[in-house]
Amino acid sequence: MSTLALLVVLLLVLVVVLVAAVMYAVHRAPALRVPLTAGIATVTAIAAVLAVIVTAGGGGGV
Repeated sequence: MSTLALLVVLLLVLVVVLVAAVMYAVHRAPALRVPLTAGIATVTAIAAVLAVIVTAGGGGGV
């Protein structure tokens, strides 16, 4: 496997862990039960990880 493929696999695992952590936090903390807060936190984290993947892959542009 190439280094880039390993990086992508690692980042995808980190995204799954991050989403699970957000779900756990929403389940355990009543103040985070507002769906908007959990949704924004999850989408922001996923966007950050995807930005790292695209940057590592060379942008994938034209």
